[in-house]
Amino acid sequence: MNTSFYKAPWSERLLTIFNYLIILFVCLTIILPLLNIFALAFNSGADAQRGGIYIWPREWTFENFTEVFAQSQMTNGFIISLIRTVAGTISSVFLTAMAAYALTSRTLPGRGVIAFFIFFTMLFSGGMIPYYLVLKELHLTNTIWVYIVPSLYNVWNIMVMRTFFQQVPEGLEEAARMDGLNDFGIFFRIILPLSKPVIATMSLFNAVTHWNDWFTGTFFVRNPDIKPASTLLQEMLTTQKALSNALMKSSGSLSYEMVDRIQITGDSLKMATILLVVLPVILIFPFVQKHFTKGVSAGALKE
Repeated sequence: MNTSFYKAPWSERLLTIFNYLIILFVCLTIILPLLNIFALAFNSGADAQRGGIYIWPREWTFENFTEVFAQSQMTNGFIISLIRTVAGTISSVFLTAMAAYALTSRTLPGRGVIAFFIFFTMLFSGGMIPYYLVLKELHLTNTIWVYIVPSLYNVWNIMVMRTFFQQVPEGLEEAARMDGLNDFGIFFRIILPLSKPVIATMSLFNAVTHWNDWFTGTFFVRNPDIKPASTLLQEMLTTQKALSNALMKSSGSLSYEMVDRIQITGDSLKMATILLVVLPVILIFPFVQKHFTKGVSAGALKE
């Protein structure tokens, strides 16, 4: 704490200390579960069954990660997650930026009406069954395109990017038009270079959504070869819970081989998979953090 803290009145000091305690508590609620996942992921599965492992492994091992990558289905799931995240993020951010820029154009006929109908879709949903029927009629179900095409546009992202684009000085666009640039030239050579914060923010939102989405693969995809890692993780969690319940209810009806496998690769295998799923997001976030705050604040407020 700086010297101004000690010069401040007692009421302000207490408020500052209280705020720091709240922030510390929130940080611990986030960090401690991650440390527990880390400890169980790198700990021997048989040893983990004894309990007492919280934030540091007791018996270090890479067996759990070896087991995860030994499953061809899980390895393929990570590849599918990577493909859908990269392709879905790039295409969604690019098309969303084009739509947002079009809505900022004063020469667009019916701009206000179009913006209203786009915003109106945020208020109501057609429901799960109509949504499934639409995907089926478009032949998107059970294909990798079901991960990308329905999420190309997000109304909230369009509104945020539109607000950000409106802050670009009009003089830049007018000067560019006098130099002979058309709308596409202005978009690619002026708008996008000046919009790196909001583009980085929207890219992070889209990437995290694609990488963590397990719902689409569970309900709209039957082919196990195109299921993402998050969906396979959810299925693993469900299977593990069912096996654990079966073991508790009727341990005598299970073979020793199955019991031994649960002890070796049960919770630890699950934690290893969770760590592999969340690790890319944790590694990428520090590189876009400086753009994240600026993009959210600048894109959400309009002077």
